[in-house]
Amino acid sequence: MSIRHGLLALLERGPRYGSRLRTEFESRTGSTWPLNVGQVYTTLSRLERDGMVVQDGADDAGHDLYAITDAGRTELHTWFGTPVDRTHPPRDELAIKLAMAVGAPGVDIREVIQSQRRHTLKAMQDYTRLKAQALADVPADRDEVAWLLVVEQLIFQAEAETRWLDHCESRLVRLAEAAATEPSAGPGPAATRGPARAPAERSGSQR
Repeated sequence: MSIRHGLLALLERGPRYGSRLRTEFESRTGSTWPLNVGQVYTTLSRLERDGMVVQDGADDAGHDLYAITDAGRTELHTWFGTPVDRTHPPRDELAIKLAMAVGAPGVDIREVIQSQRRHTLKAMQDYTRLKAQALADVPADRDEVAWLLVVEQLIFQAEAETRWLDHCESRLVRLAEAAATEPSAGPGPAATRGPARAPAERSGSQR
């Protein structure tokens, strides 16, 4: 998640101070990606350095307000109009774990898969329950609609992970069956052919 662009999107609605930006960010995403105030102010400082925001006085409570600039709006609209890059995906801990578990001594990779499947299914059930609660009443504002989109993405992601785990287990079963039916290597023509060539090689070296 681009915190930088998320804050710009919120500032486009009007000047805000750091704590309010954090609250609105978490409200919009259902606290799926919680922020701390330090992250917010660090990002605001970088945005100010880059000319994307400026300090815009203070509110009645003395909170320093930040406002988006024209450069910030251009940056934000470019972000909205640019597809998210999938050619360099972030490292996925589960994919790395399974890749390293293949052939690792003392590791039952099928148990690793089954354990993860149970966890992912539990998460998917929790997300589905959250979605049902959100739909109990028609979403009343943009924050509720935004949260619904986020929780549905989490559900789809969990479903896809479950299907991938099923695929991994199926592939391992096929590999195990193939290994069990593969004939063991034994002495054959290839094994006797090597020593039989030795005299000819020696006689050749004498010529």
